[in-house]
Amino acid sequence: MTIYLDIVFIENTLMNYIILYATGFVQKIKMKNFKLIISSTLGALYAIVTYMNIIPIYSSFFMKILLSIIMIYIAFNNENIKQIIKSLLLFYLASFVIGGCALALLYMISPQNVSFRNGVLVGTYPMKITLIAGAIGFLIIQYSFNLNKRQMKIKDLICNLEISVNNKKVKTKGYIDSGNTLKDPLSNKPVIIVEKEIMKKIIDIDDLTGGDEKLKIRFIPFKSIGKQNGMLIGIKPEYVLIKHNENTIKMKNVIIGIYDKKISKSYSALIGLEIFEGGKEYENIRNVKQNV
Repeated sequence: MTIYLDIVFIENTLMNYIILYATGFVQKIKMKNFKLIISSTLGALYAIVTYMNIIPIYSSFFMKILLSIIMIYIAFNNENIKQIIKSLLLFYLASFVIGGCALALLYMISPQNVSFRNGVLVGTYPMKITLIAGAIGFLIIQYSFNLNKRQMKIKDLICNLEISVNNKKVKTKGYIDSGNTLKDPLSNKPVIIVEKEIMKKIIDIDDLTGGDEKLKIRFIPFKSIGKQNGMLIGIKPEYVLIKHNENTIKMKNVIIGIYDKKISKSYSALIGLEIFEGGKEYENIRNVKQNV
């Protein structure tokens, strides 16, 4: 069986790129193509050296670990050891999944033309196998991590809220809900949905339409929360403090949507994930030193 080193190099570069991209995608790292290409090329050159057994020490377990760390650092420029270890573990996970897909496809299509030499998989197989395996492996990884996120315990998504309206404050618990994408149609500000009973502690709910200009009343249409179509009364708070784990965020540019039914026994507000991660877009002030 004739093996062409240029084909081995291209296939390994492509596979390394897919694995690195999957690793960065899972961690939501902002990736740069040229760094991924440099890292992928380095890994492919190592595969060639190992395959040809030019320097035997390069095929050792220690060198493989060292190469992986160097590839991770080049691709993602992790700032500390903890991030490097996390990226390294996900890199190997992606390698096992995508490499397993490639191996399965190769043995199903042309097992007689596939072999290992010095730990490097080689054979006379088409380039599209690499692409197909990479795509399948990437989808498996993406689906698995999305499923894991959906299965997070509710308590991990519950946070403490403090809402201030007309210098009156109320505290409650909220749930970080990716399904809450409500926005005020006039200002396009994001909406935090809060139970009516909670807001009654600081404002006169029954007289909201009575003309209190300070509250800046608006009406927000929605298509969920038990109804096909409905309308929430919204008010502009002075601020909302959200404390989740060790982080406290102060939000000024949001709307409180008042919901007249019970949301849950565990929490009384729904906070959109987009709001929680909005950063400067919503004029958030992070790490506020206040007790919520």
